Amino acid sequence: MRNILLTIEYDGTNFSGWQRQPNARTVQGEIEAALTKLIGREILIDGTSRTDAGVHANGQQASFALEDSGIPTDRIAKALNDILAFDKLEGIGDIKILNAKEMPEGFHARYSAKGKRYIYRIYNASEKSPFRRSQFYQIAESLDLDAMKKAAAFIIGTHDFKSFETSGSTVHESTVRTIYKLDISKSQLDSKLIEISIEGDGFLYNMVRIIVGTLVEVGLHKKTPAEIERIINAKDRSQAGHTAPPQGLYLDEVFY
Repeated sequence: MRNILLTIEYDGTNFSGWQRQPNARTVQGEIEAALTKLIGREILIDGTSRTDAGVHANGQQASFALEDSGIPTDRIAKALNDILAFDKLEGIGDIKILNAKEMPEGFHARYSAKGKRYIYRIYNASEKSPFRRSQFYQIAESLDLDAMKKAAAFIIGTHDFKSFETSGSTVHESTVRTIYKLDISKSQLDSKLIEISIEGDGFLYNMVRIIVGTLVEVGLHKKTPAEIERIINAKDRSQAGHTAPPQGLYLDEVFY
């Protein structure tokens, strides 16, 4: 029995999210179908993060058990990519397996994770671009990055992030999480492109997108940086900003 870990990137535009669903195209469903075709029997995978419809990944992780298969671990990624490529001429689709490696018995892609990094991308320009509509949150009004960085400083650390979880979400044992880093920067190649990088030990449902939406409202001077502390202490979703759209969000890396 081998315990295989896949590292996966995907463009989430045309998926109904990660998690398998009946009668809907999902990332998990596509990979499981490709694995089943490759191995010759049903294979189910466990992903680290159940990304929503429209959300992308540079480094999603998924693990599965593999027994009685003659295919070497180091050939799994290429074999899956050949199946997943809907453009056979270019040899690529909207999912790519970056790597497959064998992990110790008992390892689990989700439960063994120590933390994650997400990246959120904003295109801040007066004219919106049709070519960026699926990859960025496009904001026409100029954002005050200095104010956003001051607000971000209040978010770093260990807090109860109840205010940054979608209302009606599954009840958690605790809504306390630790944010290790929250960086906001402009691209050196194009000053219109803004990237927000956030690392933490775990995230509540839509937590990153609500944090981004709140920071955007600070950048638009609809909220002040100092209000972030009050918002956190309120433990009330209605006090935080809007939920930023999914297309700007990327699961960048999982830490073990």
